[in-house]
Amino acid sequence: MGRVRSVVLTVVAPGAALGLAFAVAWLILGLTGADPAATLSDALRYGIQPSTLIAVVNKAVPYYLAGIAAAIGFHLRLFNIGIDGQYRLAAFAAAVVGAAVALPAPLHVALIVLVAMVVGWAWAAIAGLLYVHRGVNVVISTIMLNAIATGIIAYLLSPLRLAQQAAGSNNVTTATIPDSGWVPGIPTAAGDLNGLVALATLVGLGYWIVLHRTTVGFEVRGMGLASRAATVAGIRAPRLALLTMAASGAIAGLVGLPQLLGTSHRFGLDFPAGLAFTGLSVAILGRNHPIGVAVAAFVWAFIERSAQVLDLAGVSKEVVTILQAVIVLSIVVAYELVRRIRARQERRYVANSVEGVRA
Repeated sequence: MGRVRSVVLTVVAPGAALGLAFAVAWLILGLTGADPAATLSDALRYGIQPSTLIAVVNKAVPYYLAGIAAAIGFHLRLFNIGIDGQYRLAAFAAAVVGAAVALPAPLHVALIVLVAMVVGWAWAAIAGLLYVHRGVNVVISTIMLNAIATGIIAYLLSPLRLAQQAAGSNNVTTATIPDSGWVPGIPTAAGDLNGLVALATLVGLGYWIVLHRTTVGFEVRGMGLASRAATVAGIRAPRLALLTMAASGAIAGLVGLPQLLGTSHRFGLDFPAGLAFTGLSVAILGRNHPIGVAVAAFVWAFIERSAQVLDLAGVSKEVVTILQAVIVLSIVVAYELVRRIRARQERRYVANSVEGVRA
């Protein structure tokens, strides 16, 4: 019975949080003068169209990768705020290398993926080393590394160095990656799915296997749940912290690849930025579980895509930002309530067990 109650609490908590978020959205839409029922209904109808759902999945792929990267750090209570710098620097390096070589298609794509992961791994490892050897807070170091990564990209992304500028265009880009380095879409009746969906699926599967079926994963979970007990048991916290940050960075390096290999095939000034906080939010909503993160990434992308209808209703798109923020806050509060309820139930169970033994 306790098991069933625990599962119910886990399901009800995010559901209640989403309900609260949409209640707030309803209120805000009403305050702006729009018809909440009609607006949300139109957004939902638009969102469930097959072509829109394909676009939502494509939009969710980088969110999912960013969420997994954040979740890896969360297991050890490390907040990798540097995902943005890691994936942008990784995508830039991968674009430069990918455009400079000529290889058969599978090897070309594999090289680009490898370069992205290595650059993301190395950039995140800097924060890990600073944390392990100098005690520098990971949040602070990764924020600073974001700024440094932005500066490096700004310096190198120049027609005088590693980029080019087409005549009549204000956009500066790297050279275009040859066709052999592209990842084709997966054709469906409603449109093409981004080919990197397969890579994202493998990343999620690998993340779960490492976390739940390996010694390192057991140590990471143990250190995150009870650091003192894990240390007493002989688990080395510094080694795990460095390993976790590096692994988080390696996955973060993949975040820009759906855009690079599936759409733009080059890195430019217009390359997507700001996915770090989306990844952090998605990881929180998904409770660091690969399936939960996938659902959260889809919901996040669905809300953003459906928001295009708001323009037709004369409603500002900032309503979506408010909705997303309320969802995150509501989920955090709901999960904390669930944690406290479970702790109370466990204390009651232990007390009853002790009384039974005494009797």
